[in-house]
Amino acid sequence: MRGAVEDAAGLAPRARLWPALCAVYRAQLSRARVARIPLLFVATFQSIGIMVLMRGVVSTGSDAARAVVSGSSVLVVAFVALNLLAQYFGQLRASGGLDHYATLPVPAASVVLGAAAAYASFTLPGTVVTAAVGCVLFHLPLGGLWVLGAVVPLAGAALSGLGATLGLLAPRQELATLFGQLGMSAALLLGVLPAGHLPGPVGLARDALPSTYGVEAFARTFGGSPDWAAVLGDLSVCAAVGVVSLAVATWAYRRAAYR
Repeated sequence: MRGAVEDAAGLAPRARLWPALCAVYRAQLSRARVARIPLLFVATFQSIGIMVLMRGVVSTGSDAARAVVSGSSVLVVAFVALNLLAQYFGQLRASGGLDHYATLPVPAASVVLGAAAAYASFTLPGTVVTAAVGCVLFHLPLGGLWVLGAVVPLAGAALSGLGATLGLLAPRQELATLFGQLGMSAALLLGVLPAGHLPGPVGLARDALPSTYGVEAFARTFGGSPDWAAVLGDLSVCAAVGVVSLAVATWAYRRAAYR
C-alpha cells in the first residue's frame, strides 16, 4: 500500500522538447492574435509612414531606395519580435508569471522558443504589406518578395532571442520596456538608412545588429541579377546569430525562473 501511494504521488515525466514547444507556440500564437494584432497594425503603419517620408528625399530605384524599403520591412519584425517580446518577458518576470512556467514539466528552451516563434511568425503579413507598398512607392520590382519567407523567420529568431534576453535580464519591468524601445530604435536608424551614408563607428554598430543581415539579404534581391550567394550568406549569418541569441535567451530564462 505504501509503495502504491508513493507511485501515485510521483511527478509526471518531463515533456519532450518538440511537443512542449508546439504547445507553448499554439498558446502564445492564440494570445498574440487577440492582444497583438492592433500593435502589428501600428508597426506596419509606422514602417509605411517612414517610407512615405523618405520618398521625398530618396530617388526611386536607387541603392538608397532599396535600403529604405528593406529596412522598413524588417522594422516590422523588430517592433514585434524585439520590442514587444522584451516587454512581455519583462512583465512576466515582474508579475511572477515565470513561476507558473517553472512549475510545468517542460524544458526551458520550449518556453523561450515557443514564445519567440509566435511573436515572430505573425509579423509576416505586415512585413509583406510593407514591402509591397515600398516597392510601389520606389518603383522597385516585386519579384523578390518571396525571400521574406526566409528573412522573417531568421531575422525574427535573432531579434526574438535578443528581445527575450533583454526582458529576462532587466532588473525592472520599466527597464525591459526601455531596452526594447532602444533596440527597436537602433533597428530603425541603422536598418533604414543606407550603409554608405553612415559614419565609421555607426557602421560598425550596424554590422553588430542582427537584423542588418536580413535587411541586406532582402535589399540584394532588388537588383537586375541578384547575387544569390551573398543573399544566402546574409541569411546564414542571420540563422547563426538566431541560434546564439535564442540559446542566450534560454539561459536567461533559466536564470530568472529558477533563481
